Amino acid sequence: MCSSDPEQITIGDRSAMIPAVDVHLLDGTYELFRHHFALPDRKDAAGVEVAATRGVVMSVVSMVADGVTHLAVATDHTVESFRNDLYEGYKTGEGLDPELFGQFSLVEDALTALGVAVLPMVRYEADDGLASGVRVARDDERVARILVCTPDKDLAQCVEGDRIVQVDRRKGEVRDEDGVRTKFGVGPASIPDWLALTGDTADGFPGLPGWGAKSSAAVLAHYDHLEAIPRDGEWEVAVRGAARLAATFDAGYEDALLFRDLATLRDDAPVDRKSTRLNSSHTVIS
Repeated sequence: MCSSDPEQITIGDRSAMIPAVDVHLLDGTYELFRHHFALPDRKDAAGVEVAATRGVVMSVVSMVADGVTHLAVATDHTVESFRNDLYEGYKTGEGLDPELFGQFSLVEDALTALGVAVLPMVRYEADDGLASGVRVARDDERVARILVCTPDKDLAQCVEGDRIVQVDRRKGEVRDEDGVRTKFGVGPASIPDWLALTGDTADGFPGLPGWGAKSSAAVLAHYDHLEAIPRDGEWEVAVRGAARLAATFDAGYEDALLFRDLATLRDDAPVDRKSTRLNSSHTVIS
């Protein structure tokens, strides 16, 4: 997946052959959860559960072995974020396995010791860290592609053309902008609106009653954003149950705006630019 072929890049009034690089941004929290539920228990000498951390570290090592050269991992250093202040029902750490939560900081320490750039989020979420990493890398002319490694549908909003893509490593799928439209029925810019209507049970907001994935995609494929959808139901697109959906939309419009705000990733999270600078002499971002 990693490109090492040089390409012509113009810097100011000078042209130079600079190796174009691929930047990989990994969802560390997703990886931690995935390995926690996939691997058998493993305790260290002190009796502390470390299986998920070991799984994440080995996964990152395999990425580097496969040729990944520029990598950062975003993590949730804490469970709750600013979104909990916006909506009472937003996800919390309630019910989280203590042995999993105990590895939140452990995986950060392990990856840092490995030499990987870690973007630990406090008050923001790992998804915001990924979006902020995308912003930093997107503005760097040396970056050929940005691969956001997570299956989380929230991150589809960061996809741009075929330069910024989403990667589901477990399924071996790479999704560019056309791929987002194929999967969700809307473009990346409409993903927060789509989530506002359909809801996101993983994040704890329900969406609007009766609005499913297909009806939401059909309406947003035409109108793009919530504000453009006529609240009187006089729609220029045929949708099954349009009258009922329109009534629900009108009644729940303010809720939908709130849910979209919850689903919109922030790309201004406090990401240390020194931790995300490109350094071609290292195998990972340093």
